[in-house]
Amino acid sequence: MAKKRSGEGHSKTRQAAKFLGVSVLSGAVLAGLALPAVGAFGLVAKESVEGFDEIPASLKTPPLSQRTTILDAKGGEIAKVYSRDRTVVPLNEISPYMQQAIVAIEDARFYEHGAVDLKGVLRALNKNAQSGGVSEGASTLTQQYVKNIFVEEAGDDPDKVAVATQQTLGRKVKELKYAIQVEKELGKKRILNNYLNITFFGQQSYGVEAAAQRYFSKRAKDLTLDESALLAGIVQSPSRFDPVNAPKEATKRRNTVLQRMADLKNITPAEATAAQAKPLKLKITRPKSGCITAVDGAGFFCDYVRETFLQDPVFGKTKEARAKRWNEGGMTIRTTLDPQTQKSVQKSISDHVYQNDSVATAVSIVEPGSGKVLGMGQSRPYGFGENQTQINFSADHAQGGSNYGFQTGSTFKPILAAAALEEGFSPNKTYSSPFRMPYPDEVETCDGTWRNGGGEMVNNENRSEVGPYGMREATAKSVNTYFIQMIGDTGTCPVTKMASKLGLKPASGKKMDQVPSIALGTQGMSPLRMAAAYATFANGGKYCTPVLITSATGPNGKSIDVPKTQCSRAMSEQTADTVNTLLKGVVEDGTGKEAGLGGRDSAGKTGTTDGRKAAWFVGYTPNMAGAVWVGGPGKDVEMENISIGGVYHDKVYGGDTPGPIWRDAMTGALEDKPAPSFDTVPVADADRGQDSDKAGAGRGRGKPGAGGNKQGGGKRNQPPGPGIVGGN
Repeated sequence: MAKKRSGEGHSKTRQAAKFLGVSVLSGAVLAGLALPAVGAFGLVAKESVEGFDEIPASLKTPPLSQRTTILDAKGGEIAKVYSRDRTVVPLNEISPYMQQAIVAIEDARFYEHGAVDLKGVLRALNKNAQSGGVSEGASTLTQQYVKNIFVEEAGDDPDKVAVATQQTLGRKVKELKYAIQVEKELGKKRILNNYLNITFFGQQSYGVEAAAQRYFSKRAKDLTLDESALLAGIVQSPSRFDPVNAPKEATKRRNTVLQRMADLKNITPAEATAAQAKPLKLKITRPKSGCITAVDGAGFFCDYVRETFLQDPVFGKTKEARAKRWNEGGMTIRTTLDPQTQKSVQKSISDHVYQNDSVATAVSIVEPGSGKVLGMGQSRPYGFGENQTQINFSADHAQGGSNYGFQTGSTFKPILAAAALEEGFSPNKTYSSPFRMPYPDEVETCDGTWRNGGGEMVNNENRSEVGPYGMREATAKSVNTYFIQMIGDTGTCPVTKMASKLGLKPASGKKMDQVPSIALGTQGMSPLRMAAAYATFANGGKYCTPVLITSATGPNGKSIDVPKTQCSRAMSEQTADTVNTLLKGVVEDGTGKEAGLGGRDSAGKTGTTDGRKAAWFVGYTPNMAGAVWVGGPGKDVEMENISIGGVYHDKVYGGDTPGPIWRDAMTGALEDKPAPSFDTVPVADADRGQDSDKAGAGRGRGKPGAGGNKQGGGKRNQPPGPGIVGGN
């Protein structure tokens, strides 16, 4: 005979007493029964009573976390997001078989006992004493429901979950007290309904509705006898009885439930036998959670909605409150995403840039006057696999974008032009605009004077670009030296202030540099901010903050406040009309001709950065504005001798790659939409016979200035570098 190890001498009687202390005594005390206390066992009981009195009288039931559905502007579903996949349904929408099955296997005397089933405790005590271990529990369905409340309240915090499920007398006492309260307040039907909605059925499904969808792709009200028995059997051990990964164990457990239902006369023996003979016949619907499931490439738009919710105080005063509200879910969020625009954006992207190209593209489209984000997409899909990413190239770093955004190149020149016009400069202003020249010696800034000490030079894209030029022609040809001479006269302060009025700030969240090279787009911006800024020109000089959410309702169907666009005047209508005139020329006979829409007024600006590490086209019509960026998705890529979307480029320009992407995206988005015209003003070109010295060369000669952002590729931890030369 094998010898007992030390500690095993406390026999079945002692183990039974231990179980009695945890289950019977605490339950009996809570029920107001008087049981004798003996020795140390009695001390435990006494301490339990004292702890019982200190437990708050009311159980606070947290809202059950559910799916949140995100819709587009037309009411179509973009995605469902959730921390726990659950859809709460009333009892009359749950199959009667399911109700009978869960009661039969988990708490057969549910309708006969109170919060504590003393007969069940004694039966479990006897079985456990016979087995020498704990082979059967005695928690009622009500007690299990209370424990599930504790688990739900713990959320995804592993430490809190451990506390909520720990096998201690203290937790048991707490559970029992609240079970008594729940029995009094809710009654049996509501307890059963709540239990079936809160409990975990494995495979990421919480509640019977989600479980029915997961395993059988049907509603809980349509579950058959054998299906109900299978789900009821899972609850005891979702991993052990998982029908997907352990079908044999799940089948045995299902048949046990069916037999139990027959023993209780819920069904006939013949019905049980017939159901036991059936195969599982699963019809799995795989978990579809989060923005990775979004339709039409809208994963990043979906993610931006989430970021908006988590960051905007309108959804909660604190970060924690907003996160809690988001995780609880159960909301329906209607967004600004226009399905026609989004489909067009994604088609244009896939037509021009392949997912596995060495470069990527991002496109954002907004509506002038409302700030509504109508479309947002990129060539690297939302995900975790190869050539996928979770970085939203259209967004600032704080909203899930790259660390520094992307240098905008010459697409920043219209901001300088608008600032100059607001300062009283004539649109007919001419500068000598040589092919190559030094930066100004001194440039006034918001903080004082910037001084050049290095004698660095700036040049135009082509040697044929030699002035004098006026503002219209310099904008159409994207003449660098013209705009450097202009910022020498305006100083940087009016330019950075204009950028701020247009909602432009570095994607890193830092302040704009007070250096003349900002005229050539040295600052890293996000496409969404650029699109919203250009929408201001289309909107008569009024800037409107981008918005993505139009309405939201909570789990109770009540409306939730959402952020509203804030519109403010950034420039006069005259300035906006003048910029429209300048940028209309870019697509008519300038660097952006390949982006022209034909038959519809459009305007825009190309941009290419130093080393061709980023290329842009930002443009607009009177009713839609969009920005397109192309560049390295995680590191710098010099776009020379490169294939993009199956097309070879010896050199990439803003007009030849981003321009056509913009054109095709806007063409589809604007199909069947009105085609209003711009208000324009007469702007003359420079007189070629003018003396270039008298045309003005700016104040001084200087270097481009430190503080430019060289990275341009969206790598999250890549530091900024020196300045660039803006291009076409």
